[in-house]
Amino acid sequence: MRILAVCGSLQAKSGNLSLLRAAAELAPQGFEVVLFDGLRDLPLFNPDLEEDGVPPAVQGWRSALSASAALLIATPEYGHSLPGALKNGIDWLIGSGELYQKVVAITAAVGDRDRGRRGLAALAQTLQAVDAKIVWNQPVVQGLGFEAELRELLRTVASGAEK
Repeated sequence: MRILAVCGSLQAKSGNLSLLRAAAELAPQGFEVVLFDGLRDLPLFNPDLEEDGVPPAVQGWRSALSASAALLIATPEYGHSLPGALKNGIDWLIGSGELYQKVVAITAAVGDRDRGRRGLAALAQTLQAVDAKIVWNQPVVQGLGFEAELRELLRTVASGAEK
């Protein structure tokens, strides 16, 4: 089964991107974690753009989600909320349904357990608009125990996707 992994940060050396790469290496047997790096290519959400057909970047985003059993999002907190590129990506899915009842895990690579929670809360609220099934909503602390916690996150996603 395929788990689509999306980083909310567009930075090349993002800690959240590193978390997703580690998740790809630690994926349970029978699961493949595939990194989607197309948020940067999405036009700003505007339904008028679909009048002449769905823009190719949007179609690629929707297709990647449709082909996946679950979604794993790792994102930083920007201004106590989620990054604009990630919000824009979700906005493109509100009317099309790819996230409806999709198993989703949301996390943030953090140095301290108390960091990133406001951003994850804002992301969870946004995902409620598409009726996603959030199975994980907590940061993963970088450092001692990182791999064990990441394995637990992946087990939770795999369990949710198999139901």
